Order: sequence, then structure tokens, then C-alpha cells
Amino acid sequence: MHPHEQVLREFYRAFSARDAEAMARCYHREVAFSDPVFPMLRGEDAGDMWRMLLARAADLEVTLDEAGADAEGGQARWTARYTFTRTGRRVVNRVGAMFAFRDGLIVRHYDSFSFWRWARQALGPAGWLLGWLPPLRWKVRRDADRGLRAFQERRPRRREDSSSG
Repeated sequence: MHPHEQVLREFYRAFSARDAEAMARCYHREVAFSDPVFPMLRGEDAGDMWRMLLARAADLEVTLDEAGADAEGGQARWTARYTFTRTGRRVVNRVGAMFAFRDGLIVRHYDSFSFWRWARQALGPAGWLLGWLPPLRWKVRRDADRGLRAFQERRPRRREDSSSG
């Protein structure tokens, strides 16, 4: 197994075990993450997004359906099953992921899934009717970003953050 595939499998093992710190250790310090809800997170913001999501999701189940990687990059297919806390609705989200690596760690992580399918499950009739419209996507992105910023404000500063400046 290529070392990059080992990193991917460790990332999803940690995800399934709800270990956000182990997930963040798989990321390079210059990581860039993107998905339909968080269009671009860089560095610590990417790790904090996983910390926030895992802290919120009481019943999250993650399965790695397929993964592979080599010197050029990697890909994975995974499934998340959880209750969307705002509506109490059950979600099964099938995600495709692509990765690039630097220094043996993930430096680019792009997750893709059908926003409309997710919105239909998470938001119910409103998501079914409006999930394909950009304004709903913008609202979900804005709310997610606000949630991440609030999570970061409440989170104790990491040692390396407090020693700078």
C-alpha cells in the first residue's frame, strides 16, 4: 500500500472514530479544503471544521467505501449517516473526495456531493423545493461559516497560537 493511501485510511479511521485531532494530524499545515458547504478553508480552519462537526454530531456514522492513492494523489468514496441537528432529519450523504499530498500529508482535500440531495434530506420540503437555487446554498454556507467562527471563538487557543506575537 502506498504511504499516501495509508494517510487516507488513517484519516477516515479517525473520522469514523470521531477523533478530530487525529484527522487534523493527517493534514499539512498549508492544507486547503473545499466542499459544497465550505467552499474554501485553509490551514487550521480545515481542522477546526472537523472538530466542530464532530462535536455537534451525536449520532454520526462514517464508512469508507473506497480509497486509493499513489504519488500523484488520492481519491475516496465515503458515506456519512447522521441527524441534522437543526431539523432533526436523518441524512445519508455519499461523498466523493480527491486529495493531493505534500511531505506525506494531505495538502488539498476536495469533497463533492449533491447539495440538492443533501438539502432535500437535511431541510425537508424546503430543501427539496429550493435546494437547487443558489440563494439557499449561499445561506447554508453563510450559516456554516458563522458556526465555524463561533466554534473557534469558544475553543481554547492552541499552544502554538498563543506563543506567536
